[in-house]
Order: sequence, then structure tokens, then C-alpha cells
Amino acid sequence: MTENQEKRLEQFEKMLQSVQTEYKCIVRQMEELKKKGKIRSVTYQQLMTRKLTYQNMISMYELYDLAEKDDRERENR
Repeated sequence: MTENQEKRLEQFEKMLQSVQTEYKCIVRQMEELKKKGKIRSVTYQQLMTRKLTYQNMISMYELYDLAEKDDRERENR
């Protein structure tokens, strides 16, 4: 593997980790708002939109076998 390929792989791994971390954070925030009965709030709706966006990104990674399909399912529990 060339130095350029290693750098790209490292950058990809960093991006994947960032997407997964942000997804977890969004889910936690949504759970907190749900506990407070604020599922109709603008903040909750914005978080839902962001969650769907990140969920779609993770699904693309899974589609190309770049992420484990079980990861997101475990995080949602």
C-alpha cells in the first residue's frame, strides 16, 4: 500500500468514526427530548432530519461493506 493510499484509508476511517459518533449523539439527544415529551418541538424535528441524513450515510457505508450492519442496530438499543 502506498503512502497516499494509507493516508486516504486513515482519512476514511476518521470520517466513518465521526459519522458514527455524530449519529450516536443525535440519537441520545432525541431520547432526552422524548423523555421530556418534546417530540413535537422544532429541535426534535431538526434532530430527526439530521438522524435520517446520518443514517443514510451509514447505510451507504454498509452497502459497500465499509461498515458493519450490526453497529447501528446495537447503538439504537
